[in-house]
Amino acid sequence: MIYRRLLRPLLFRLDPDPAHRAAIAALTHGHRVLRTPAASRDPRLAQQVLGLHFPNPVGLAAGFDKLGTAVAAWPKIGFGFAEIGSVTAYPQPGNPPPRMFRLPADDALINRMGFNNDGSSRTAGRLLVAKRRGRIGEIPLGVNIGKSKITPADQAAGDYVASLEALWPVADYVVVNVSSPNTPGLRDLQESSALAEIVRALQEVNVRRSELEQQPARPILVKIAPDLSDAQADAVVDLALELGIEGMVVCNTTLSRDGLRSDRAITTEVGGLSGRPLAARSTELVRRVSRRGGEALVVIGVGGIFSAEDAWQKITAGASLVQLYTGLVYEGPGLVARICEGLLARVQRAGMTSIADAVGAEN
Repeated sequence: MIYRRLLRPLLFRLDPDPAHRAAIAALTHGHRVLRTPAASRDPRLAQQVLGLHFPNPVGLAAGFDKLGTAVAAWPKIGFGFAEIGSVTAYPQPGNPPPRMFRLPADDALINRMGFNNDGSSRTAGRLLVAKRRGRIGEIPLGVNIGKSKITPADQAAGDYVASLEALWPVADYVVVNVSSPNTPGLRDLQESSALAEIVRALQEVNVRRSELEQQPARPILVKIAPDLSDAQADAVVDLALELGIEGMVVCNTTLSRDGLRSDRAITTEVGGLSGRPLAARSTELVRRVSRRGGEALVVIGVGGIFSAEDAWQKITAGASLVQLYTGLVYEGPGLVARICEGLLARVQRAGMTSIADAVGAEN
């Protein structure tokens, strides 16, 4: 309530980009005063997924903490895991502003950030310092990696490999982002042969580093676009199963503008749309990927989660885990605790012993 009535109006007076930076700065420097909500650590919400312990299924989506500067704050807010990035091999400023737009009438955002980040080496250095200081480790940390804008598409595999080499020591799992609409040609890498080349190259690094460091290999997941046709989505799932990919993040932002109520001057801005308008397609795609992938493929559901009911729909459709971004912008950090409390209530009403029982329950 404080966020909605006081903080959000203040933040929404700023342009979205500087408002976001202000929020990240506040969390980065203010994490010590935060107290982890009790519901977020209830054992009924815990799962063992991807060989990792998740205290609850609610995670931070990639794109919110691109630089990994606020990693200490995410468990304090109540998240069960967090994903930073997207990170590219080379530092890049992203697209020129304005590059993010609010659509309050739709509870949505449009962004064309363009993978603005410090590059994999500098990001890895920052996270290694955080790890030494004990600020990483309470919850699983995922690292989302993308292709540098200056790297030609036919050299994409090497670009992803460079990022994995740098970030391997700090990543609990790795997400291959081939679905952002804001890097020219990136979505073309979802095509089977291009994706297979990238994944095989990453798996070689993963096995080598695992043997060298005598640590478990990092689970590798692929993040897909909501704008794939059903046949294209099926093809990516089949390839994932063939290559031994551990999971899929479903899904990234959409290029669709169907059914929006906001002013056309905003809805026609170039970029990916996130928020409530993406919810139905995201859940539909979660269900399809889950059914086709079966138990061999872990699904993380993303898109339009603003409540426990939204999260429950994705979980019962087949998502083991879910992630927030736009909901956090509109509802504030208290949303995480509310979702955890609501999921506990739904588990109890359904007569289940844990949230794991709800995964794919409708399938």
